[in-house]
Amino acid sequence: MSQPAPTFNAPSATNNYAEKTARLVPGLHDLQTMSALLVAERAPDETNVLVIGAGGGMELKVLAQAHPRWQFVGVDPSRPMLDLAAETLGPLAERVALHHGYTDTAPEGPFDAATCLLTMHFLTLDERRATLKEIRRRLKPGAPFVMAHLSFPQADGERELWLSRYVAFATASGVDPDNARKAATAIGSTLPLLSPAQEEALLEETGFTTVRLFYAGMAFRGWVAQAAA
Repeated sequence: MSQPAPTFNAPSATNNYAEKTARLVPGLHDLQTMSALLVAERAPDETNVLVIGAGGGMELKVLAQAHPRWQFVGVDPSRPMLDLAAETLGPLAERVALHHGYTDTAPEGPFDAATCLLTMHFLTLDERRATLKEIRRRLKPGAPFVMAHLSFPQADGERELWLSRYVAFATASGVDPDNARKAATAIGSTLPLLSPAQEEALLEETGFTTVRLFYAGMAFRGWVAQAAA
């Protein structure tokens, strides 16, 4: 697995993280709420949830507040972001084991459910495939998995259009236009983005079934799937 992006290793990465993320991801808080609802559809009352990319703690907090009997393992390679997660969780942290590292070094489980929000777009195709296999290996058969991140058509012309829409949303949400354009340029040149069809095929290839789109917010997409038997 590659090293985490330098911006997430720096202590400054935690400054106003929740506010900055909400300005870039359409319906971020609703996405987190929907994730909790989708996990609850198939998870037992006393669920053990694996959360990949748990740094910051926003997703963990929503899940923990909605379901007081759930327990969590939160995995992230960035120490500053895990420190922020602990701070964000407050008293809820007693139900969360924060793991500094990657999916392949996380506890084996088996888990009743897993989530991965706003993380997979940082990984190369091979890294995604390996990460998804490690998540699947840790899940009980039939367990729900919720995943969301940047994903849009990658054909010539469409790619540029969706990146411009990313800029438009960020600017409308209060992000400085120059900063939004620089972010989009960095996304387009450095992130190994996949189309929605490629994402769904990869989920099926790595051991997930009943893959369904549940969220589409400008350049972001989200899916719910089940661990195959």
